[in-house]
Amino acid sequence: MTIAYWCVLIAAVMPIVWAGCAKAGGVRGGAGRFDNAAPRDYLGRLQGWPARANWAQQNALEAFAPFAAGVIIAHQIGNLAQTTIDLLAIIFIAARIAYGLFYMADRANLRTVVWLIGFVSTLLLFVLSV
Repeated sequence: MTIAYWCVLIAAVMPIVWAGCAKAGGVRGGAGRFDNAAPRDYLGRLQGWPARANWAQQNALEAFAPFAAGVIIAHQIGNLAQTTIDLLAIIFIAARIAYGLFYMADRANLRTVVWLIGFVSTLLLFVLSV
C-alpha cells in the first residue's frame, strides 16, 4: 500500500478524532453528558473550542471525498510519479491536521491558509495526473 493510500485512511479517521475532541470538550465545558440518543442535539449545544472542533469534524468529512478520489484517480491514471502523489497526500494530511488545530484555537486566518493548502494539494492530484 502506498503512502498516499495510508493518507486516505488517516483522512477517513480524522473526522472521528475531531468529533472526539468536541464531545470530550463539551462534557468538561458544561454542555452536559454526551447523549448518544441525540448526538446532533448535543453537538449543537457546544460552545467555544468544542463547537469549533465539531465544525472541524464537519469540514473534514466534506474534504475527504475529493481527496480520496484525487488519490485514487492519480494512482489509476499513472501519469504522476508515486513520490509526487505521496507528497501531495502528506501535504493534504499535514494541512488538515493544522486546520483542525487552528479551528479549535480560533485562529481563522491561519485556518484559511492551511485550508487553501489542503485544497490546492487535492486539485493538484487531479490536474497533474492528466
